[in-house]
Amino acid sequence: MTVAVEHISTDQPPDEAKARDLDYGWQGGNQVELLENGETYFPQVFDALRKARREILLETFILFEDKVGLELKAVLIEAAQRGVKVVVSLDGFGCGELSPAFLRELAEAGVAVQMFDPAAKTLGIRTNWFRRLHRKIVVVDAEVAFIGGINFSADHLGDYGPEAKQDYALQVTGPVVADLHHFALAQSGRQVRTRRGWRRRQQRPSPWHTEKGDGQVRLIYRDNVHHRDDIEEAYIHALSQAQKRVVIANAYFFPGYRLLREIRNAARRGVRVQLIMQGQPDVLLAKLAARTLYGYLLKDGVVIHEYCERPLHGKVALVDDDWSTVGSSNLDPLSLSLNLEANVLIRDRAFNQHLYERLETLAKNHCRTMPENRKQRLWLWRLTVGFLVFHVMRHFPMLTGWLPAHKPRLKPFEVQHHDT
Repeated sequence: MTVAVEHISTDQPPDEAKARDLDYGWQGGNQVELLENGETYFPQVFDALRKARREILLETFILFEDKVGLELKAVLIEAAQRGVKVVVSLDGFGCGELSPAFLRELAEAGVAVQMFDPAAKTLGIRTNWFRRLHRKIVVVDAEVAFIGGINFSADHLGDYGPEAKQDYALQVTGPVVADLHHFALAQSGRQVRTRRGWRRRQQRPSPWHTEKGDGQVRLIYRDNVHHRDDIEEAYIHALSQAQKRVVIANAYFFPGYRLLREIRNAARRGVRVQLIMQGQPDVLLAKLAARTLYGYLLKDGVVIHEYCERPLHGKVALVDDDWSTVGSSNLDPLSLSLNLEANVLIRDRAFNQHLYERLETLAKNHCRTMPENRKQRLWLWRLTVGFLVFHVMRHFPMLTGWLPAHKPRLKPFEVQHHDT
């Protein structure tokens, strides 16, 4: 049995999908709902998928063959069998362990499965580590969309145990869903038609300017072509305008100097700046890298919390009382310099306040706060490790630039499966 799985370009859009190079403006009149962890995210996504009438577009970095992945497969197959067009885009690294049988069942039911930069293992090791499809987007019937940091895996559920992730996503309805729908279509290489509800910008507008108001949402993204720093620039601008409060909850925190400087400058001018970071990391290097920055930030009044109950996987932030962002982008070299990411910016006071309350509860009840005069014992090994980690992370994008670039075109890719 041969299952056709399409192969998506990692750095360049296909020639027929020039609509990828788009900027999306602010859209008003949207409804946004914060979804915290898999317990709230998965039921609402699966309910929307079961109600789909015409089309499902789904992108994810990770899909495992666990209870969440198996339920997703069943829901997608049922949708395809009742005539819904289903397009699923998976990352070749994050979904590299999916079995041919799993993919075959989807394809045989009529689901269009696409794999982003798949690669066979070399000596039992996957080597396609960089420039990943890291987005997590679901769009159903161009009417409801989900975006955030939650993958389709059971480790986003509390019953997974101590390694269950703390994470956030967003459900969106309203005019901005047309932008998310258009973006998802363009990124999948599908034919994109001009439709009411989205506009193509020939000139790039500021990715952060809008009149303050409830229900204002904007899609922003980073790629490796024309939108390399849109998400980072949105953070920098929002921080530069902060007057009251800033809260950033981010799993992998090692931003560039410009963003670090804006965080520090906000604290210096009296803004209450809180960072919520991993205290129980799923990647030890991430914790070591973040801690090399503590001294720089603490001395200027930044409050740093480490979430210690379980691994933090969130990628959310808020500034003052009306600006927020939720998405897939960490604030580290992978997300800011290499991966394909997508966030939404939100200008909605009620949503901002709700997000603030949830993060404040997390900080007060489930985190340890770093003391302002925190000092580490300056053991030689600690200095050496800290020095190496800092400079490796600092120059990581440049180092990966020496590796062969991933630039495959959109072409058929086949997974072989032989029935017995």
